[in-house]
Amino acid sequence: MRILTPDEADLWAKVTASIRPLSRTPIAQEKAAALPPETRAAAAPAKPIATAPPPRRVPPPPPPRRVIQNTLDGGWDRRLKGGTVEPDRILDLHGHNLDQAWEAIDRSLETAIQRGERVLLLITGHARAGDPPVERGRIRAAVNDWLTVSRHSSRIAAVRQAHRRHGGGGSLYLILRR
Repeated sequence: MRILTPDEADLWAKVTASIRPLSRTPIAQEKAAALPPETRAAAAPAKPIATAPPPRRVPPPPPPRRVIQNTLDGGWDRRLKGGTVEPDRILDLHGHNLDQAWEAIDRSLETAIQRGERVLLLITGHARAGDPPVERGRIRAAVNDWLTVSRHSSRIAAVRQAHRRHGGGGSLYLILRR
């Protein structure tokens, strides 16, 4: 930081004199600006010694998320996109709150796995467009995270958007491993 020349100090004093403070408490700099330029340099407070900021606490990294593998072959994908796959089980989550939806998904997955079913159609409803907070569409927004951390995630081979005849963007196919 350099020291202002007397001309710069006078100009700066005029600028600061025209500024109206936001608060009503007097500022030490205003008092210093009122001093003549010769005494202003002598009355300037000493620079504080810079100290190192306290070390930041870095949060631990989040635990690794299990990722549902996309292990379907091309035949499965063609049948799903064409809408020719008939679901073995259908779960409609309309009218459920988040807790009820999570419990219903968990129960349906458990039952489907026990019965050896392969395709589960999960009807979540379309995500609602609009500015947050959006009350509807929360289940649809949470489903992928739920499935990733589910106790049944190792049994889910893939998650795909449903064909239009099964609900399109408001539904998902859950393909289970054998």
